Amino acid sequence: QVQLQESGPGLVKPSQTPSLTCTVSGGSITTNYYYWSWIRQAPGKGLEWMGAIAYSGSLYDSPSLKSRTSISRDTAKNQFTLQLSSVTPEDPAVYYCASGHYDMAYWGKGTLVTVSA
Repeated sequence: QVQLQESGPGLVKPSQTPSLTCTVSGGSITTNYYYWSWIRQAPGKGLEWMGAIAYSGSLYDSPSLKSRTSISRDTAKNQFTLQLSSVTPEDPAVYYCASGHYDMAYWGKGTLVTVSA
């Protein structure tokens, strides 16, 4: 069973560029046809897909966030990472990583990111 665990800075200041990491166990991020996504949920709002990296390393961006997100991976550590540039008061949310075989069957528990000066 694939398990995902998010980690991040928790509290960031406006204009900073935090990095969030998803550590994967029970499976490899290079397993064929698995896609590894970042999703967030702001208070009182629905889920927002932010982007993904495929088993092959191909990247998929959200059109609304494309200029602000950067997703990468470390296959040796079996991790993938999200950088979100220039955070604003609109960015506080619970950030999740998720994966599956052409779906998102597996989810982490999420990590809260708060933005405050």
